[in-house]
Amino acid sequence: MLIRPAVRDDAEPIARVHLAAWREAYAHLVPLQVLAALSVPERADRWRGILDRGETDVVVAVDAVGDVVGWASASDGRDDDAPRPRELEGLYVLEASYGSGVGQRLLEAAVGTGPAYLWSAADNPRALAFYRRNGFVPDGAELRVPFVDREIDAVRLVR
Repeated sequence: MLIRPAVRDDAEPIARVHLAAWREAYAHLVPLQVLAALSVPERADRWRGILDRGETDVVVAVDAVGDVVGWASASDGRDDDAPRPRELEGLYVLEASYGSGVGQRLLEAAVGTGPAYLWSAADNPRALAFYRRNGFVPDGAELRVPFVDREIDAVRLVR
C-alpha cells in the first residue's frame, strides 16, 4: 500500500472513496437511499477545489493495482478555539481495507503522532475506538453539525 500526497487527478477517486465510505459507515445515521443519491462528480468538483486551494494537506492510500482505497486530510485547524495545532479534517478507508493498517498509516501521514484534534460523529463506534487507540480522547466539546440532509451530533477528540 502506497501512501502519498494527493494531486488534482485524485479528486474523482477520492470522491468515490468518500461517498462509498459514507455509505458503509453512516447508513445507521442517514437512510441508504439518501446516501446512494449523492453525486461522485459533484463531490469530485469539491475535491478539486480543496486540492487547488492547497490549504488542506490531503494524502491518499493507493493499492497494488493503483486504486485509491482511502484518504486523510488535515490542516492547521478550522476552529477559532482550536485546542491543538493540527486538525484531522477527515479520514476514510473502504470497508474492504478495514484491518489492513491503511487507516493507521493515513492518520500518521496526515497528523503524525503529536498533538492534534478532530471532530467525529458521536454515533460512530468503529471510528471512536480507532481514535481512542491512537490517544484521542473527548474534550467535552459537542456540536450539532449538518450532514447530508440532516444534523447529527459530533464530539471533539484531542490528543
